[in-house]
Formats: sequence, C-alpha cells, structure tokens
Amino acid sequence: MLTVGMFLLPLAAVALLCTPFLISAKRIRQGRSPKPAFIGNLCAFGGVMLIGMIVPIGKFVAFAADEGSVKGAISTGTGLGYLAAALAVGLPCIGSGIAVAAGAPAAVGATSEDPKNFVKALIFVVLGEGIALYGVLISILIVNNLG
Repeated sequence: MLTVGMFLLPLAAVALLCTPFLISAKRIRQGRSPKPAFIGNLCAFGGVMLIGMIVPIGKFVAFAADEGSVKGAISTGTGLGYLAAALAVGLPCIGSGIAVAAGAPAAVGATSEDPKNFVKALIFVVLGEGIALYGVLISILIVNNLG
C-alpha cells in the first residue's frame, strides 16, 4: 500500500537540500561569496531533520502485526546503537580528511624536493587514512552487537 506522500516528501526534502548548492554555484560564477548559500544549506538541513523527527513520514509502523512486535522492532537502545555506529564512521572520516588534506600536499612537496622522501611521506598520509578504517571497524562491531 504505497501512497503518493511516501514519494513526494523525500523528493521535497532532497530538493530543499539541493537548492542552496545551486544557488552557491550561481554565486561563485558571478564572482560573489557563496557563504550565505552555505549558511542557508545548513539551515535547510536542520529544518528537514527537525521536520523528519516531528512528522512521521509514511505509516511504516502501522503495518506491524501487533503492538508487541512494534516495541520489539523499535527501541531506544537499538536506535542509539545505530546512531553510535554512524558517528563512529562519520567523525573519524572527517578527521581523516583533515589529516590527509594537511599531509598529502606536504608529502608531494617533500617528494618533489627529494625523491628519497617518498616512503616517509607516504607513511604519514596512510596514518591519516587509518583513522577512518578504525572508525569503520568499530562501526561494524557496534552493528554486529545490535542484531
């Protein structure tokens, strides 16, 4: 039993989130600062997430057989476990991106000065990427313990 709202609401959310990117691209082409568009994107994202938490989209829970299965399927502990798994991947990936953004240009510069420094420089870049891999590993462990 699919309804039109199940397709239109997510489509509206995606359109609302993509609009500031189009505005910022237009501002960049015109030579102006895209900062107001990025602030608008953050506000739109926060609004969409707030609406998503307040307004139930679809009637997914209504299709459960009885009330006991709903309580078994949806629990606060499971939800927080999935949130922890998402944070265990997302935050280390952001940190890894920052580390690689700082280390990779320095590695390229050091290698262009002296090609013998390639292996030493590569180690620092790989150490930055290892942070993200540890986050993925912890996330896998968290999700395995939820099920």
